[in-house]
Amino acid sequence: MSESTHLSTWVCAEAKERFGAAAARQGLSESALLRRLVEQMLASSGLETKVLEPPPDHRDARVTIRLVSEDRALLRERSAARTVPAATFVSFLVRSHLRGVAPLPERELAALRAAVSELSAFARSLHAMAQLLQRGGHSRVPGRVEVDGMERICDALLNHFRTLIKANLLSWTTGRAQ
Repeated sequence: MSESTHLSTWVCAEAKERFGAAAARQGLSESALLRRLVEQMLASSGLETKVLEPPPDHRDARVTIRLVSEDRALLRERSAARTVPAATFVSFLVRSHLRGVAPLPERELAALRAAVSELSAFARSLHAMAQLLQRGGHSRVPGRVEVDGMERICDALLNHFRTLIKANLLSWTTGRAQ
């Protein structure tokens, strides 16, 4: 905003107090509310105005937010549970909200992939047991029906995990400039 300049005015203490309360109700600073009001007035005046273009997207752009202490505590807890910095966790939440996707942090995705790998090995073992039982092999417990049921459960879980991983991987690329 190299072309920005300062605009100020004097008002009575009561007007300033009421203006501050109005800004707080909207979650804005007094300066931000004043800027909005000036821009709205100029837009509705019918005078030709310069259209401001949004600033270019920089990878190092920063956003500052204010959180009440309870929300900061929840943020610290949830980001620590995922072993990611709080800022990274907030970026996951913002991206998820803005794009309507729910990407998993890298560690969670790795854990899910490991679970799928283990479940695949378990399913292969069950499949081998089921084939043995179908060929007439004898086994005390579990029986053929139980093993078939376990195999179906494993297959359903594997399909669910694979779908989840695929959706997660797609969510990281959805909406990005190609």
